[in-house]
Amino acid sequence: MLINFLGTRGSIPSGGAEFTRYGGNTSCVAIGHDNERPSLILDAGSGLAAADWVMGDEPFRGTILLTHLHWDHVLGLPFFRQGDREGSSVSLLFPEQPDSDTVLDRFFSPPLFPVNIQELRGNWTTGAIESGEHDVEGFAVTLIEIPHKGGRTFGFRIADSTGSVAYMPDHSPTFYGPGPHGDGAHHPAALELARDVDLLIHDSQFTRDEFSSRSEWGHCVWTYPIGLAEAAGVERTALFHHDPFRTDAELDSMSEMLDSPAAFFAQERTTIQVGTSKG
Repeated sequence: MLINFLGTRGSIPSGGAEFTRYGGNTSCVAIGHDNERPSLILDAGSGLAAADWVMGDEPFRGTILLTHLHWDHVLGLPFFRQGDREGSSVSLLFPEQPDSDTVLDRFFSPPLFPVNIQELRGNWTTGAIESGEHDVEGFAVTLIEIPHKGGRTFGFRIADSTGSVAYMPDHSPTFYGPGPHGDGAHHPAALELARDVDLLIHDSQFTRDEFSSRSEWGHCVWTYPIGLAEAAGVERTALFHHDPFRTDAELDSMSEMLDSPAAFFAQERTTIQVGTSKG
């Protein structure tokens, strides 16, 4: 399984020379079966507009799966060139909610935006999806609701015959209490999603000092996923959803504090192979 980081930033895109190495685009990860072009995209942040480096110029045929509908996770949809093309076939799925039939139209219609989803070229279908087990693009996909402020939010577990990945880019584990290290509980939903995966991609937006005044913002301390990974038997952990004001130099300094060789801060425009290769 190939994991491509198209966008690693949280909340809002970051621009400028001090954000180039870890990337300034918001959450977007493209996944392909081993030796195949990506067919499953997790979230549609601004990173989706920069998909050329991994998808080339061919029309996209596959599924975009959204964890939730906050702006930073949908910004890239109307700028996804491989999807907005004759010959594309895109299934866009998001968490079921009371206004599922109209919620996307509120985002993508005048006066907020000049184009709606139905005007994109190619064959686009949209729909809500419930928690549970699903077969999506040949991947076994588990969707479980996790705590995050401001709308229903899923965490994902994605697996095929070669590997597995858990994806929780927006997660507020202190909703369930302080946990064993004071940075959030290792609650059942998080443990189930992360159990024994090859790669955990997880929210790491705040430092402990920042969290003291931002605990209600819906995110977590960057140390939390390391503890969760140890509890769940995770092989590697990608710290993700970087604060929009966190510079490359600051992320470098945080990297030096990592006490787990299996954890790293995710960088845009990088590809990781997880599990075993079929080749």
